[in-house]
Amino acid sequence: MTMPFLTASLPGIGGQMRTVPEDFQVEEHPLYLPCGEGEHLYIKIRKRLLSTPDLVLRLSSVLGVKAQAIGVAGLKDARAVTTQMVSLLGVTPDRLDRLKVDEQLLSVEVLGRHRNRLRPGHHAGNRFRLVIRDVATHARETVPLVTDILAQRGVPNYFGPQRQGRNGQNYQTGAELLVDPARRNKLSRSKRMWYLNAYQSHFFNDMLARRLDRLDRILVGDWAMKMENGACFLVENVEKEQPRADRFEISPTGILFGSRASWAVGEPGEIERAVVAESGATPESLTEAAKACGFRGERRSLRIPLADLEWALDGSVLTLSFSLPPGAYATSVLRELMKTDQQAAENAR
Repeated sequence: MTMPFLTASLPGIGGQMRTVPEDFQVEEHPLYLPCGEGEHLYIKIRKRLLSTPDLVLRLSSVLGVKAQAIGVAGLKDARAVTTQMVSLLGVTPDRLDRLKVDEQLLSVEVLGRHRNRLRPGHHAGNRFRLVIRDVATHARETVPLVTDILAQRGVPNYFGPQRQGRNGQNYQTGAELLVDPARRNKLSRSKRMWYLNAYQSHFFNDMLARRLDRLDRILVGDWAMKMENGACFLVENVEKEQPRADRFEISPTGILFGSRASWAVGEPGEIERAVVAESGATPESLTEAAKACGFRGERRSLRIPLADLEWALDGSVLTLSFSLPPGAYATSVLRELMKTDQQAAENAR
């Protein structure tokens, strides 16, 4: 499906991304720092042209530990310069001497010991520094208009096209697996969940597209998310809750269906039901199928906050810096600015 832009009334600045890896820099913000004791050694690594899975494999090989003993809070793109924390079970600081700094592994810093392993989501978000080259001549006027809308209303929290694969059809495979136990059992859990998640995200994007003009409006029947902790509650009083949404304390959500995820009611529920009905499904049928597949589902915010924004334009080169919460993609910001499909398809978590 074609995902509409929140800032469709403003022109795209175009441009080129990732001319060099240094044009895309990401620094992970820790959710907490190591307490000073425990079996896990926390380190901070800065790397270039090295994905997080490849980093884990390298650490496992060089340090002589199993990959399962290595924890990370988030996956970072390979075509970039990125900084993130890593936890190592049973590794002493002196063993880190085996890690040789090179053109990919730029630096290694010991942070201290902690009692638990780093797990996905155990970070407070990411700080991005992005360089876009050859932008349009109207960028100086357009950039503040677009970013002001995104900062005030929120960034549409679409799943990027990479979820659907090269042919854009992963969600169809997910739909088939949902009702075909024999076929599901032939795949590893990670593989079948990849396709099932693509099916979830297909529905979510459609729901978001239909709510885009009210991205920041709370409706009766919404499951609103508290942005500070991700907890959701059913909205009954719009007059009471809308001021909280205006302050970005809460946001409306869409469903990633599952065995325990709650469907909206009222007008938001009608939108969710209409989206799945077009695929011949119902909330009840999807919930029952998810039980058989063993995944719970969740609610996902329709928007994400854009924080700490800074930008500078030098000729035709735009430099942007901003912070996003865990699980959010920088390309969600870039697609609103550039309005090019190429950038919308890039994975930039």
